[in-house]
Amino acid sequence: MQKTLFKELQYLIRCSNTPFCATQLLRKSHGSRPHHRRRFGTSKRLDVVKPYLLADIGEGITECQVIQWFVQPGARVEQFDKICEVQSDKASVEITSRFDGVIKKLYYEADDMAKVGKPLVDIDIQSEISPEDEALTKVPGEAEEKKLTPDIEEQSQSASSIPDGGTEEGGLAAEGGIADTPTSQSEKSKPSGKHKSLATPAVRHLVKELSLDITDIPGTGKDGRVLKEDVQKFSTPKTESTAGAPSQTSPQPSSSASTTSSPRPVGEPLTTDKTVPLTPIQSQMFKTMTRSLSIPHFLYTDSVDMTSINTLRNKLNRNPKSAKLSALPFILKALSLALSHHPLLNAHLNTADSKPHLHLKALHNIGVAMDTPSGLLVPVIRAVQSHTIASLATELSRLSSLARAGKLTAADLSGATVSVSNIGSIGGGAVAPVIVPPQVAILGVGRAKAVPRFDGEGKVVRAEEAVFSWSADHRVIDGAVVARCAERVKGYLEGVEGMVLEMS
Repeated sequence: MQKTLFKELQYLIRCSNTPFCATQLLRKSHGSRPHHRRRFGTSKRLDVVKPYLLADIGEGITECQVIQWFVQPGARVEQFDKICEVQSDKASVEITSRFDGVIKKLYYEADDMAKVGKPLVDIDIQSEISPEDEALTKVPGEAEEKKLTPDIEEQSQSASSIPDGGTEEGGLAAEGGIADTPTSQSEKSKPSGKHKSLATPAVRHLVKELSLDITDIPGTGKDGRVLKEDVQKFSTPKTESTAGAPSQTSPQPSSSASTTSSPRPVGEPLTTDKTVPLTPIQSQMFKTMTRSLSIPHFLYTDSVDMTSINTLRNKLNRNPKSAKLSALPFILKALSLALSHHPLLNAHLNTADSKPHLHLKALHNIGVAMDTPSGLLVPVIRAVQSHTIASLATELSRLSSLARAGKLTAADLSGATVSVSNIGSIGGGAVAPVIVPPQVAILGVGRAKAVPRFDGEGKVVRAEEAVFSWSADHRVIDGAVVARCAERVKGYLEGVEGMVLEMS
């Protein structure tokens, strides 16, 4: 046997210049046995229509509301081009393409709820893709079926798919069926600009209540975003003309009137009962507050003299080169300094295990409640103990701008260890803030008001007081712990010199 192989190799070397010598040798050695060709390994190139799934964006989110589309059927996209913007429970996310290709079908209209893991668009992929990206085109049920198929059988099917005419005809038929859908859909939907109907879910809900078309309302927000004030201004002349007043002579409402008016104009009352679905933010609030019902809240309130802080703040604000400071950065810093002495309030309570336990947090990640056109949002300032007063003011400004524009991400809204509700920016004194699990404490800050007060010499002086309201989980936090922490925060704010010394 070895001699035979040696002779065949010598014969192969002698006739290496002959083109078909090697093939003839193989046929001579193996007779009529069929020869299986082997393919070279290359990355896949898909030239067929595939569904592009809405990937998991974290935080256990199962569905998102489609805010706007950046593409229409027939549009060509490249990698990292924006496809659409979706609103989860609290954050808005821009979905980008992972492929080069042509959009064939949109599965949802604006304001529809898109399911995570379900097709978002159909795309005619015209680029090479990696196995990780290909997973975004497979529905979970189909992936499980492919797992049951043996690897050898799958290879044999892929080898026979090219000469099989029936498979290509099936692919063309499927592509033709999908191509018909965008035509009817594009005829049904009006073409719009990139930001023509950009608005938050709360604003869209108001537009639906007023029976308006959002594309007719001029937006004054960023990138032409339609704000609540824009809807109210647009609907007010329409309401007055319906009531009988000529619209040409009706004066435009002032900016102060538009911001303080109710979402529904007074001239257009709700004549019949109406059922409306919850917005994504309201749905998340419903879930969170329902969990909070199981927490026994311990409420503690006290008045804090803000005169010292406001005097220092007014001096610093006189400098035209420095950013304007509010009282909130000082309050956050004072809270962080107090948490260093009372770490029990900066913790998460885990009740999922058989034995509940507290997880004390080293970082002071403070969530700050903000009132936005979309509703209540609580972005998080991380590692407050490492911030200065100026950097806290900068971070608050950044998060506030993102919240108003609806651009907060899931990372901006997650990971809080304790929360602060600055309800005083709107009004009110004492408040009973609700704890957000798994946190164990929250602070509510009321509006500062000028009140008469006795000084150290017994004289009546003018002071600016604000009510600080604390809520703590009474299952694990004693009232004395809350009172001591509240007194320490009060001492920092009423004697700002002590806070400065501890910061240095």
